Amino acid sequence: MTLFLLSGTALLTIAAVLASGGSRDSRTAPGSGTPATAAQAQGLVDDLEQQLAAAHDTRTQQILLGCAIALGVMVIASAGLGWFVAGRVLRPLRVMTAATRRITADGLHERLAMEGPGDEVKELADTIDDLLGRLESSFEGQRLFVANASHELRTPLTTMRASLDVALAKPGPVPEATATLAARMRAELDQVDRLLENFLVLARGRQGEFTDTTRLALAPLAQAALADRADDIAAGGLTVRADRADGTAWVSGSPTLLRRAVDNVVDNAIVHNGPGGWIDVAVRAEEGAVSLDVESGGPVLDQGRVADLVQPFRRLGGDRTATGRGSGLGLSIVAAITRAHGGTLDLCARTEGGLRVTLTLPVADTEAAP
Repeated sequence: MTLFLLSGTALLTIAAVLASGGSRDSRTAPGSGTPATAAQAQGLVDDLEQQLAAAHDTRTQQILLGCAIALGVMVIASAGLGWFVAGRVLRPLRVMTAATRRITADGLHERLAMEGPGDEVKELADTIDDLLGRLESSFEGQRLFVANASHELRTPLTTMRASLDVALAKPGPVPEATATLAARMRAELDQVDRLLENFLVLARGRQGEFTDTTRLALAPLAQAALADRADDIAAGGLTVRADRADGTAWVSGSPTLLRRAVDNVVDNAIVHNGPGGWIDVAVRAEEGAVSLDVESGGPVLDQGRVADLVQPFRRLGGDRTATGRGSGLGLSIVAAITRAHGGTLDLCARTEGGLRVTLTLPVADTEAAP
């Protein structure tokens, strides 16, 4: 539209120059008789020239006014037409942008599937679909590799543990150094076994396919997790508040995976708490969603880096690893399970120190709950 306005203004200027530079006739109009004197003839010529000049100026003004009105109309018309054409041209791009933003690492099966003529936009959409297909194959290959490797590694671990038990069960006294070494090896084997189990749960959570889907309440899961960890809570001198549980907080999903997610959130609050700290657990249902909120004390964390805790093997500083417990997959597993159930996981660093973890899932029909 700007180029059209500039070209129209140039055209209007040229028209004005040509109109103002037109020839002005100074010919004497034929009279009915011969003028009496030369002075009278000259006066008549001057009057005629003035009349012609006035007529020429009027015509020029009319031309300029008409051109200005035409230019204004064309500017408005070109703006509307340009907006309409640009909207039609850019509409496929907006659809592609919106669809691309919806696609995440857990939804790579989706495609743009753009329809229309085989132009550049259609070619771009097909290229993006091909890229998504390759990414989906790559992610699926990684998940299968993790699951298969975890399964295969369990066999040698079992063999090593059995060999260790056989060595310790031989008749005769066992040297103290051997017993100490065997206990250390058993502890390491148990740690590797837990790591492999976490890999399997993470792969299953990212897969998002459950065969044991049912309706269950989050509050009993949270209470069971706290009860199972009563010894750890007492050892850390932690104060627990868990009296805020909504009886209508029912969700639909895999009981095994959801129990694992709740356990990991509670474990995180216990392990990374401060001595003599506190834990606040609340379960509530509101606006079509159920949320499990676990808030705990502890060191001050950087909110800008808290989101990294959902990445595998990601920790924040030595304070979160000093205990030597865990494999760095706890919150990663929670995030994968939550996404697989259509929920969200929110991590918020408290200004006073500690962390608030909020797990939100879609609410299930309470009437159909067992």
